[in-house]
Amino acid sequence: MIRVSVQHQGFDISAETAALEAAGVGAVASFCGIVRGGDGVTAIELEHYPGMTEASLREICDMAVERWGLAGCTIIHRIGRMELGEAIVLVVTASAHRAAALEACAFLIDRLKTDAPFWKREFRGGAAQWVEQKASDIERGSEWDGRA
Repeated sequence: MIRVSVQHQGFDISAETAALEAAGVGAVASFCGIVRGGDGVTAIELEHYPGMTEASLREICDMAVERWGLAGCTIIHRIGRMELGEAIVLVVTASAHRAAALEACAFLIDRLKTDAPFWKREFRGGAAQWVEQKASDIERGSEWDGRA
């Protein structure tokens, strides 16, 4: 089971995890990204390319399912304006064994940071600024290419 959603509204982590647990697997791993402050950031806004974004997320899910033999995979990514402390992204993986679930979860979050067409703007007070992709995210995402 693969579930991909790009949405404005929040999500229920427990419900999303339970949906994959219902497959009767031995392991479920998850990652939830949260809007963090620091450096004066008060909120963020994410935009995406409709249709293309969902296809990109589906493609990386397909890669993870094939590579780690997952029983299921969920990616939910929010768009629009989000305030400090709000959840931005959820990745949940399910497999027979913990190593596969954990590795696939790490792979998915690393690759979606580089492969999915999202644009992020940070708000500091009344000013807003678009954020460039981080070199460290690109490096982490590409490290998966050389792993067995």
